Amino acid sequence: MSTIDSCQLTTKDYTILEVMQERRPARGDAFSTILQRKISSAVVMFREDIPATVVTLSTRVAYRVNDGPAETRIVAHDEMRGLVGMLLPITNPRGLALLGLAEGQRETEAGGGCCTGFVANGRTGSAHRPSFR
Repeated sequence: MSTIDSCQLTTKDYTILEVMQERRPARGDAFSTILQRKISSAVVMFREDIPATVVTLSTRVAYRVNDGPAETRIVAHDEMRGLVGMLLPITNPRGLALLGLAEGQRETEAGGGCCTGFVANGRTGSAHRPSFR
């Protein structure tokens, strides 16, 4: 299961996850498991109080799955037209798994190879947040 005890979410991110859970019946699948764990283990904070090394919506994150190559995507609420290959929506298990992780944290999910070995290893924030590499 998870190698994290909690995740840090903005008030907006947390509210979006709650709405997603309300609109989605419990199915017992990997996505529902990740969603429930994110909500139940969340430390909810104002956006300006979350460190720049934590994955939030609308930020760019470099991550790797298991020992695969690093990939960079923008974590988004949902898929948007015209940005194919640039976004990782939280409606996707991988995007949901990354949301709220701090740099270096791992999210491991058993079953079906879905959401296995995610490592948030880099993030740049929006214009008002500091960036790093």
